[in-house]
Amino acid sequence: MSHQNLLHDSADELGPIRIFDDGQYRILSFAEGDEQSRIRLSTPHILQHEYTQAMMLPLLFCEPKRVCILGLGGGTMLNALHHTVPAIHITAVELRQEVMDAAEMYFKLPTGKRITLDVANAIDYMAEGLPKKVDLLMTDLYNTEGMDRAVLQASFIENCARNIKEDGWLALNCWIDQKNNQTLTDIIKKHFNDVRALDTGTGNWVIIAGKRKNQSNIKELKAAAQKLSDKMGFQLTKWQSRLSEI
Repeated sequence: MSHQNLLHDSADELGPIRIFDDGQYRILSFAEGDEQSRIRLSTPHILQHEYTQAMMLPLLFCEPKRVCILGLGGGTMLNALHHTVPAIHITAVELRQEVMDAAEMYFKLPTGKRITLDVANAIDYMAEGLPKKVDLLMTDLYNTEGMDRAVLQASFIENCARNIKEDGWLALNCWIDQKNNQTLTDIIKKHFNDVRALDTGTGNWVIIAGKRKNQSNIKELKAAAQKLSDKMGFQLTKWQSRLSEI
């Protein structure tokens, strides 16, 4: 990152918060060599990281009216959903006030009455319950040391399911070392009837889980992915082709 300008450098009790900019891209970093979030300044709604693109796959199965994102970071997924889905209501939960402040200041977050930003511990937030159940719940909980292990707990998955509508979906971002975690898969299958996943090829294992089984065939899903690709500015078909039931 040495060729980039350092725009922001602060820290809280959980570690550093740095923002870099090279004139084309802006990056949020929590540790040396880390990219927590990245946007292209000219098109901030187009997702740059592969795993965030893969986490958009539930849009093949539902057109959500209400979404909750656990882990805001630079707000890239919020930006993408706000751009792609008309009249969507989005709640984003971020543990660190300084991260939320940085996202609002530097990452071109959309604003309006349909967007709610809450500073809270996402694990506790889900245990307490959302004011209204959501069509889509996205969890991307990482810190300076990597993935938050709390997302693997049965209680967290159960609380997620409890806050999702009966035809809703969960998108869960994990490290690739969870690919063969049968215990995690079994926990998710207790609460969801359609469980699929993919290896992004970049160290992430993204799990997509629906309360109801989706009966769309491969041809239909491919057509839906192509239509969404045109809206989102990247090839969702790439990730749709890697998605398989687990």
